[in-house]
Amino acid sequence: MSGKRQLLPPIAKKIPKRMVEHGNIRVDDYFWMKRRENPEVLKYVRAENKYADSVMKRTERLQNKLFREYRSRLTETDVSVPTRIDDYYYYKRMLKGKQYPVYCRKHGSLGASEEVILDGNAIAGRNKFFDMLVHKVSPDHRYVAYLTDREGSERYSLHVKDLQTGKLVGKSIPSTAMVVWANDSRTIFYSTKNKVFRASRVYRHVLGTDSRKDKLVFQEKDEMCYYLHLEKTKSKKYITITTESATTSEVSYLDADRPEQDFKILYPRKHNHEYYLFHHGNNFIIMTNERAPNFKLVQVPVSDPSKKRWKELLPHREEVAIDVSHPLPWVEVFRDYMAVFERSNAYGRIRVMSFKDDSSHFIELPEDLCFVTPGDNPEYGSSVFRFNYSAMVTPPTVYDYDVATRTLVMRKQDKVKGLDPSKYKTERIHAKAKDGTLVPISLVYKKGLRKNGRNPGYLYAYGAYGDYEGAAPRFNPYWLSMLDRGFVCANAHIRGGGDLGKKWHEQGRMLGKINTFTDFIACAEHLIRQKYTSADRLAIRGASAGGLLMGAVTMMRPDLFKAVVAEVPFVDVITTMFDDSIPLTVPEFEEWGNPKIRSYYQYFRRYSPYDRVERREYPNMLMTAGWNDSRVQYWEPTKWVAKLRATKTDDNVLVLRTNMVEGHAGASGRYDTLREYAFKYAFIMEILGIRS
Repeated sequence: MSGKRQLLPPIAKKIPKRMVEHGNIRVDDYFWMKRRENPEVLKYVRAENKYADSVMKRTERLQNKLFREYRSRLTETDVSVPTRIDDYYYYKRMLKGKQYPVYCRKHGSLGASEEVILDGNAIAGRNKFFDMLVHKVSPDHRYVAYLTDREGSERYSLHVKDLQTGKLVGKSIPSTAMVVWANDSRTIFYSTKNKVFRASRVYRHVLGTDSRKDKLVFQEKDEMCYYLHLEKTKSKKYITITTESATTSEVSYLDADRPEQDFKILYPRKHNHEYYLFHHGNNFIIMTNERAPNFKLVQVPVSDPSKKRWKELLPHREEVAIDVSHPLPWVEVFRDYMAVFERSNAYGRIRVMSFKDDSSHFIELPEDLCFVTPGDNPEYGSSVFRFNYSAMVTPPTVYDYDVATRTLVMRKQDKVKGLDPSKYKTERIHAKAKDGTLVPISLVYKKGLRKNGRNPGYLYAYGAYGDYEGAAPRFNPYWLSMLDRGFVCANAHIRGGGDLGKKWHEQGRMLGKINTFTDFIACAEHLIRQKYTSADRLAIRGASAGGLLMGAVTMMRPDLFKAVVAEVPFVDVITTMFDDSIPLTVPEFEEWGNPKIRSYYQYFRRYSPYDRVERREYPNMLMTAGWNDSRVQYWEPTKWVAKLRATKTDDNVLVLRTNMVEGHAGASGRYDTLREYAFKYAFIMEILGIRS
């Protein structure tokens, strides 16, 4: 990527900071970049953005072409499948040319007149960034509570709108995270974030009162607990507060008909015990990992929920995991049955269990290599269960499953213009890791592919927190533009993720984290060895913890990749994990380890990308950052790029783009998101010599 008008890369000044830890001396020349208020920092970040624009200028035609391709596949004016709650049907619309959804409802029947509840576009106004985290309608359907973020920091403001008058009720409540209604339709419970951006308190608010006088009903004092979730059971009987760390959870509950009462703890927290609560009739259903790493389901009377009364409903299985995907597990408990989302060998399935006769069966899915998640299922007494489905060449699909007749009905499948699934092939292969472990890889490519080592390759992974969604074999509309240009696209189901259950996660965290990186390297080597692609034709991409993955494998094997895209990457591992003022640092001790303990400090030194930069050649690299990112601070990729630029010996491309408004998730509007992806994938294609 060179041109007559291309700017020279900015060179960051060095201000050495000496740090002594466990008798080891580290010198950080770019520590000064952590001072957001320093004008020199902002000046440097903007210089990097100008340089990135200069370097990427020659790809503008390709970016525009990719954007048009992405947009052409959208159904720009669309409507979701309506969800019935009592006598109302709720749905959302997308309108051509508009960035955000419009939320609507109809009363009585789908033939009734439409009522607009919330127009995301009108609420967003001229804001460059806008996110509506959640909207919840009161049980009497008169009010809607919703949360908005206008800067990407994930500090939301809570608003309540009266749907009869169309006016807001009271003042907005700042720095909130979640909200739930009590059954009286006048009381709401909401969580707030503390100074390090972690939700830690729950307040009770009554409509029409001054929110400054709201009563604190729950406070989480343990800094290890990084997540607090407010929910109401499907039965509408209980409101729950679930707090959790990476290894431990605790549930408090309250009768939703008696919001003035106090929350009660179900089981006091115990290190390494994770559990979640559901309600069914006179019983609680508990999902627990007590002596069950992959989780099991038990039933216990509400009147006496002690563990001695546990009755096992679904036992623990060594090779089968119940899906735990934040914020809550994927278990749907209805009056007559429950649906349990399970995973085995990185394949998803749905088990239906009857409360009437204790029988169970699996829903027959269209494809084995697919991704399924719960849909909107607000009605406790419904005999129809809704779920979302997609596969690598099957667009997002909404299915309704009638449990009584065992019939599956497609309610909607996203229309993707120009998509012909018969043109592509998907498959599951396995790479052998360094220790002999077989690591699954989900592949998709155009039929007729010749395995000659000359195909452009694209490998993606996440590999952290026991997460499965990150690399699930789901539909990715952006990949179509690559597949039609001859790419082999792959997801690596590496350790650290939850693809093969809890054990898979455990083997890729703490003092086993390096398995995550060596697994990914093994997957890349396998694709090359099997001649799907070659090292000089392979691009890799990951974000956040997946950005750490990108950094670590690039430092370990820079010869193995041609192009690297690391989005909002967690790469300054040691310095960040020593800084407990950063929102995620303390809770992350249970995922990565605490560097104040010598063994973890020494382990971090083996893979921390920022600390492993040395004088050598590196691949072409694109980094992204978010100036308002509260999860991975902007300075991590900024420092990393500065250090790489001052150290590397090659002339390969190295660019950093920082979103100055957006946060961790990047652009918020759907068209802005398309532009962002066009930028990233144009970088990959340009590096691999694909310019049209």
